[in-house]
Amino acid sequence: MAGSVQFDLVSPERRLASFPATEVQIPGAMGDMTAMEGHAPTITTLRPGILRVVGTDGAKAYVVTGGFAEISASGVSVLAEQAVPLDELTPAALEALVADATAAAALTSDKDTADKTAADLAALRGAVGS
Repeated sequence: MAGSVQFDLVSPERRLASFPATEVQIPGAMGDMTAMEGHAPTITTLRPGILRVVGTDGAKAYVVTGGFAEISASGVSVLAEQAVPLDELTPAALEALVADATAAAALTSDKDTADKTAADLAALRGAVGS
């Protein structure tokens, strides 16, 4: 059996998760990555997407709109701009997350970043079946 890392997920509103995990799949800004025990120390920004975590109680998924992940050999800490457990996400809540992230992206002077965020949000809608 694979070793585990301490997984913590927090957003400005609340702590969403804190438990041992065997793997954490992260929607990184530069591409998706999977963190497991023994991972090299890394800090990455998040893009809008689905964060998946495999723990002793099975797999859990969270929708995130951005933020940061700090990975070490023994832990993964995710500080999300906004996060919602996928099983709690309603169509109205998804649209609110998309609207907030779209408004934030519109404030940037970097058109490429705004376009990338819009594409990530469209992919997120498709991934959650909305």
